[in-house]
Amino acid sequence: MDTEKRIIELEIKVTSQDDLTQQLSDLVYGQQKQIDELRALCTALVKRLGETLDDGGADTYAQEKPPHY
Repeated sequence: MDTEKRIIELEIKVTSQDDLTQQLSDLVYGQQKQIDELRALCTALVKRLGETLDDGGADTYAQEKPPHY
């Protein structure tokens, strides 16, 4: 009887660890997805910044004086 109880306890622990491992795996997957999205956004921003600098620098509106000057 004692051995059977130990086996049952071990099975419960393994099942609990399997559930925890799946939860952690899902969390890591979600984080990797966010990282990929942020990398794509950074790449797009760097490309946009490069295009802006290639076009002569800052936006033309930023170089104009405000009307009250």
